[in-house]
Amino acid sequence: MLYWLAETLDFAGIFNLIRYLSFRAGAAIFTSLIIGLVIGPKFIGWLRVRQGKGQPIRDDGPQSHLAKRGTPTMGGLMILTSMVVSVLLWMDLQSTYVWACLFVTLGFGAIGFLDDYDKVTKASHKGLSGRMRLIFEFLIAGVAAWMIVHQHGNTALYVPFYNGPAIELGPFYFCFAAFVIVAFGNAVNLTDGLDGLATMPVIIASLAFMLIVYLVGRADFAAYLGIPHVPGAGNLTILCGAIIGAGLAFLWFNAPPAAVFMGDTGSLALGGTIGVIAVTAHHEIVLGIIGGLFVVEALSVIIQVFFYKRTGKRVFKMAPIHHHFEQLGWAEPTVVIRFWIIAFILALAGLATLKLR
Repeated sequence: MLYWLAETLDFAGIFNLIRYLSFRAGAAIFTSLIIGLVIGPKFIGWLRVRQGKGQPIRDDGPQSHLAKRGTPTMGGLMILTSMVVSVLLWMDLQSTYVWACLFVTLGFGAIGFLDDYDKVTKASHKGLSGRMRLIFEFLIAGVAAWMIVHQHGNTALYVPFYNGPAIELGPFYFCFAAFVIVAFGNAVNLTDGLDGLATMPVIIASLAFMLIVYLVGRADFAAYLGIPHVPGAGNLTILCGAIIGAGLAFLWFNAPPAAVFMGDTGSLALGGTIGVIAVTAHHEIVLGIIGGLFVVEALSVIIQVFFYKRTGKRVFKMAPIHHHFEQLGWAEPTVVIRFWIIAFILALAGLATLKLR
C-alpha cells in the first residue's frame, strides 16, 4: 500500500526510500515486530479465556510436558496478523508472487486453525484427519504453483553445486512444486514440539531466503552467481522480513516457559510460506539444505512409523527426533538451543550453494 502511494504520488526526498527493497524489507521487520509485541499480551489473554484448558498434551509424551497443560494455543493467529498487515503495508501488491505466497500463508493457516480448533473443542490432540488436511493442502499448493509458473513460465529444476543445464520437468513441475510446499509446511509443523524450537529455525531460514530472493530478482547478480533469474522475485524480501519480525515477536512470548503455543495455525502456515518462497526462487533443493533441521524432523517420524508397522520395533525412543533427545536425558532448553545452532549451520551451508557452482 505504501509502495503504491510512493509510486502514484511520486514522493521525493526521504519518502523516496519507500521505493527501495532494502528499506521496505527492514520496515517490514520492524512493523511486524512492533505489531506482534503490542497485540501479544491481550491476544494471549483472550486465547486463555476462550480456550480454558489450552492445548491438549499427550499423555504418552515426555512427562516434563505435562506441566504445560493450560497453555493456550493458536498463537499463530498473532503471527499471521503481524505478517499480513506488514506485507500489505510494504509490498508491491501488483506482484503475482505476493498473492501466491499470501494464498498459501492464509490457506495453510486456515487449515491449521481448523485443526487447532478441533483439538481444543474436543480436548484431544488428534485434530483433523491427515487425509483431509493433505487434500486441502495440495489443492492450495497446486493453485499457488500454477500462479507462479503462469507468471514466469519456468518449469525447470535447478541443482545446486552444478553449473550445467537445469532439469526440465514440464507439467510434472506443478506436482513437484506442490509437494515441496506441502512437505515443508508439515515438516515445520512436526518440529513445533518444544518451546521456541520451530520459531528460531523459521527465522533463520527466512533470513537466508531474504538474501536468495533478492539475488534471484537481480539479473546482474543472478548471472554472476549462475543462479536462475526470476524478475520480480526480489519483492519477496519484504515477505521474508515480515516473517522474521513476526517470528521474533512471537518468540518473546514463546520462550521457555511458553506463554502461548503457535499451534498448527502458525507452524503449517510458516512452513508453507517458506516452501512457496523457495518454489518462486527456484531453490527447492536448497530449501532442503537450509531447512535441513525440519527435513530431519519429518524423516524421523516417517522412519519411526515405517519400521514400527513392519517390525513392531522403534528406531528412536520417541518421534519426532527432538523427543528422542529428551528421552535420552537432554533438558528441553538444551535440545532447543542445540537445534538452533544446527539450523544456523545448515542455513550457511545452503547459502554456500549460491557460489559453489
